[in-house]
Amino acid sequence: MVNATPNETWKDDDVDYNYSALVLGIPLILIIILGNILVCLSVLTERSLKTATNYFIVSLAVADLLLAILVLPLYVYSEFLGGIWTLNMYICDALMTMDVMLCTASILNLCAISVDRYIAVIVPLKYNRNQFSMRQLVLITATWVLSFGVASPVIFGLNQVPNRDPKVCKLEDDKFVVYSSVCSFFVPCPVMLLLYYWMFRGLRKWSTSRKANLLKGERRFSFSLRSLRREKRQKVKYLMPRLSPTVANKITVPENDLITTQLDSTSDAEAQEKLKDSSPKENGIKHSPVSSRGCQSKSRRVSGRERKAMKVLPIVVGVFLACWTPFFVVHVTKVLCVSCDITPPLISVVTWLGYVNSAVNPIIYTAFNTEFRKVFQKLLCCQ
Repeated sequence: MVNATPNETWKDDDVDYNYSALVLGIPLILIIILGNILVCLSVLTERSLKTATNYFIVSLAVADLLLAILVLPLYVYSEFLGGIWTLNMYICDALMTMDVMLCTASILNLCAISVDRYIAVIVPLKYNRNQFSMRQLVLITATWVLSFGVASPVIFGLNQVPNRDPKVCKLEDDKFVVYSSVCSFFVPCPVMLLLYYWMFRGLRKWSTSRKANLLKGERRFSFSLRSLRREKRQKVKYLMPRLSPTVANKITVPENDLITTQLDSTSDAEAQEKLKDSSPKENGIKHSPVSSRGCQSKSRRVSGRERKAMKVLPIVVGVFLACWTPFFVVHVTKVLCVSCDITPPLISVVTWLGYVNSAVNPIIYTAFNTEFRKVFQKLLCCQ
């Protein structure tokens, strides 16, 4: 049965050709290949995109690219023939192995990205955004090793069951369907969602504490301004003691007295910004918290970068869940619920929806990430 030829297993008259599979499948393959190649080239050629997060995105793009090259052509061919498998069953097992492995690699890469983002947000001072460290290498390697570990039973003979239908290419072991679904989707997704929840909660707390610190800083600065004004008045009275109060009040301050004119004519907020950019000698104020403000500004810059990066990643995760949740729910329900009527067209629809995710990710990067969009335009215009 395994080595049966196509003529012995099916006849051309029995095939119900599905031309819509070609109409949808071929453009989908081309979009996935083009989009993910652009992602890889953007990160590898553009220096500003060579960050720790983007290397995870490259790993995700490689998984999507391999899916479009190794899995989708055979799947589209089978769908064109109405779901009939005409090739050798060993090729079918290789196809199922690559399908499970690459799908698992996609979601584990997203899970690894969430772990990396969690570290960047919770301990930003210990996170090097611009350098690819051993931690990122271990996470990326672990995603691919675990992905192969989940899918390896198929290539090692799990699909070789007695009375196997050579006209159908599918996972034959129902227990493996549940096992692979749990390892590939139902365990990593809750972990990923929890990490993003903790990250957003941490950013919310950071934002609240930052506003409180800014308010305290403004009050402290206003107090220093009042002290400075009193000190200036005392100096004026000390230098000109013979003048009466009425005459002293009529004395105008010279324009070159930067201390009085700048501090008295600007608001507290503007003066605070000027105070950050000027030296203590220029304003006559001792800046005891300069080093702490420097640390706060550094933390603010780091957190700002992470917030900018996290605007795209939750969208990628949300689209991934929307595309792959129906697929895993339908397949697990088919195994666990024997009485449920799950038709082949429904299975085909949820499978196509899952594959569409590989084409959507590069579009998300283009639409929501300015740096990727500029590099995409540069590469497409051959600049």
